Amino acid sequence: MAEPVLIERPTEGVGLIRINRPERLNALNEATLKAIAEALAGFAADEAIRVAVITGDQWAFAAGADVAELQGQSSIDMLTGPRAAYWDAIHTFPKPLIAAVSGWCLGGGNELAMSCDLIVAGETAKFGQPEVGLALMPGAGGTQRLTHAVGKAVAMEMVLAGRILSAGEACALGLVNCVVPVEMVLEKALALASTIASRSPLAVRLAKESVLKAFEMPLREGLSYERRHYYFLYSSEDKEEGIAAFLGKRPPQWKGR
Repeated sequence: MAEPVLIERPTEGVGLIRINRPERLNALNEATLKAIAEALAGFAADEAIRVAVITGDQWAFAAGADVAELQGQSSIDMLTGPRAAYWDAIHTFPKPLIAAVSGWCLGGGNELAMSCDLIVAGETAKFGQPEVGLALMPGAGGTQRLTHAVGKAVAMEMVLAGRILSAGEACALGLVNCVVPVEMVLEKALALASTIASRSPLAVRLAKESVLKAFEMPLREGLSYERRHYYFLYSSEDKEEGIAAFLGKRPPQWKGR
């Protein structure tokens, strides 16, 4: 049996996860979620990896959960099973995470993409949350992250009526960062990853945390959180190196501390 994900290091500082279930349109079964969570844990612990990218293939990023695996599952099975822990591991990955999306990106696939910090979409990408058609609903952030991204009206239509967004619509609504030809999706995502990887990893990490807090805190608390991180960076060696490199007109040499 093929591995559910393939792990690569395509360029310096960047780790790549390829979902590898083409026969199921990369549907996210339990084994695949476990493999993604474990790959991200490995990247988180590896100082050489500064940014991660996750992708599928040209036909599908991930077409949702593996519905056959859900049949017969009870509420207790879902509560006590490991799926929630795998999703939590994905949601809390501390380094920048980029989704490179072509083709179908539905249900859990859309939730996986939205768990990433940036989304590069191919022209064929289609985004949706069709769970209600199975008498279910999104359960890994679909009602929450989608509403933040596209607003209440569109989120309601996607979740309740099964509206599918084209890549262009998703970009216009702010769900994705950009739309490129299918053959350029991974190239664009890796270029974006390399740009981020060239920055101070400490500053990038704290900046990511601060942006995410904007969705969790009132403005006053968020501003205070941001300021504490800003002050903290003044104690880093990277801050001194960054300023010295800028004034000396040379590339910085980051230490991540």
